[in-house]
Amino acid sequence: MENWDDIRVFLAVARAESLSGAAPGLKMDPATLSRRINRLEQSLGAVLFVKSPKGYTLTDLGERMRDRAAAAEAELALVRDEGQGASPLLTGQIRIGAPDGAANFLLPQVCAALQAENPELEIQILALPRVVNLSHREADMAITVSPPATGKLSVRRITDYKLHLAARHDGPAIRSIADLQGRAVVGYIPDMIFDKELDYLGDLGARGVQLASNSVAVQLQMIRQAGIGIVHDFALAFAPELRRVLVDEVSLTRSFYLVRHMSDRQSDRLNRISNAIIKGIQAEVERLELIASLTGGTAIWEH
Repeated sequence: MENWDDIRVFLAVARAESLSGAAPGLKMDPATLSRRINRLEQSLGAVLFVKSPKGYTLTDLGERMRDRAAAAEAELALVRDEGQGASPLLTGQIRIGAPDGAANFLLPQVCAALQAENPELEIQILALPRVVNLSHREADMAITVSPPATGKLSVRRITDYKLHLAARHDGPAIRSIADLQGRAVVGYIPDMIFDKELDYLGDLGARGVQLASNSVAVQLQMIRQAGIGIVHDFALAFAPELRRVLVDEVSLTRSFYLVRHMSDRQSDRLNRISNAIIKGIQAEVERLELIASLTGGTAIWEH
């Protein structure tokens, strides 16, 4: 291996699975990344990626190298934390993985406030319609809707959140579940539900959805147009056309969890960031759910 910078490039491409995906974070163009990867493979005398028009897929050797390089990266981060000592301000880069409900409607406010308090801290929000792979170091920490059952991971429950059926203010009256018949129900693409906690159809008694997306943000826009579906209470303030309906008949509660790699527990920097993220999400869920309960979903932006 030539130097750590080569490994940093390798890790970025391995995580993004493409040159174009890795380029922005590294502040390099794809052509430069291609040359760097080729140079690394030549120096090792081995192929690390299977390259195709669809992207870069790790070989077996590449996967082993990724895991060891990610572990070394974590150790370097701990050394860097110790070197910074007890600095009152947080610095460096942090990447937080999250399902797109939290990523769209909670984390922007929480992260903006945290960054404003720590100007040298760079925060990245990785929004994915799947579980973030912390073992492969796709992110430094992740928000999930179910606690992971496997892996060397530490888990902290953040908060409960509520979901209700929502529809447009100016739509037909909805007085019972039976009134959903003939209406366009919005929800997840069934075969792309990546967590059982996101399967709401049973709670609606619905056999299927007429408008579907793997993205919560897209679902919200669909409901704003013509549909009806389950919406996070904390998202209703972003959709003033919507109101909660059948609140007594359909009321769901789910939870968010903060998940980190077990080896990061000694990092004071990551501990401080995770504490701030947890407190921020708790406060933001409480604030936005209060708006939903008082207004039925009409946006009020008074802090």
